[in-house]
Amino acid sequence: MNALHAAVGGQGKLAACRYLVETVRMDVNMWDSSPSKKTPLEHAVDGNNLPALRYLLDHGADLTQEEDDGDTVLHHAARRGRCEIVKLLLARGADVNGSSQHGTPLHLAAVKGHESTVEVLLEHHPDVNKVVPSNLVTPLKAALLSASTPCVKLLVQAGANVNDVNNSLARAASEGLTECVKCLLEAGADPNRPDECGRFPIELAAVYGTREDVELLFPVTSPVSTVADWSIDGIINHAKLERLQLQDEDVLNTRKSDLKRKGDEAFEKQDYTSASEFYTQALKVDPSDGKMLASRSRCWLQLGDGQKALEDATRCKRRCPEWAEARLRRGQALMLLKGL
Repeated sequence: MNALHAAVGGQGKLAACRYLVETVRMDVNMWDSSPSKKTPLEHAVDGNNLPALRYLLDHGADLTQEEDDGDTVLHHAARRGRCEIVKLLLARGADVNGSSQHGTPLHLAAVKGHESTVEVLLEHHPDVNKVVPSNLVTPLKAALLSASTPCVKLLVQAGANVNDVNNSLARAASEGLTECVKCLLEAGADPNRPDECGRFPIELAAVYGTREDVELLFPVTSPVSTVADWSIDGIINHAKLERLQLQDEDVLNTRKSDLKRKGDEAFEKQDYTSASEFYTQALKVDPSDGKMLASRSRCWLQLGDGQKALEDATRCKRRCPEWAEARLRRGQALMLLKGL
């Protein structure tokens, strides 16, 4: 840090800040030498130094300046939950929808569970359904990642799509977030829509959530053909027994290998719909197998569904970042969507 970074980063250093800017003529936009390349504005955010931040803005500090990942000072303030600073930056013209590799300021406030900051950002009408291309996360998914029921409720009230690409209901059920499950159901979330691994919200609730979650989902969920006893106890017992069986590595590998073989055979016969179903069943057996997503993405490509192909390829790339096929499938999906 230089002297200006140090002065604005603490409390009660406004006089030093004035001297450095007005007398010494230090650059109010100079990055520090850290890898993150923080500006004086960001150091003021770190120190929660509102007077210094206001002074810097009054003397030419650029609130649109971006770090290498695209973050601006508003992203930085939202991530930190600096509510009053966020208000000031928005009042001075900061872009509430500014995107970086991590998403918009709303994504960052939501993923940290900063309820008050989310509320301030929503007052400025951001895009509540903005998707981060690299990981498909929306602000609603970010709020669920932080298990913040207040943020989830604020976003739903603001018009967040409860049936978006992330299947928020399945996520809430898998985390045992009962109040979020209630909120999402009231807002119209579809309980009969499986997640990317073919698991229904009620199945996830039976394994990872609470009995109350299963009871909430039971009246609105259509019977699943693989569950013989369609009752609350029957669903819980079936899901837990199935999960217990798959903890045996030999059983898991055998079942997954068999489903993958059937999927590959169906693909060779150009029966891409059946192939995608077999790959989905394999993912249900082992949700951690990212490479199976690439196989299913290839099916969507053949079926002409660029959006599903892109979603699976993006998920695959997140799980297998160094795998070349993940990048290939993602590129093919983008080309299909662009009509190339």
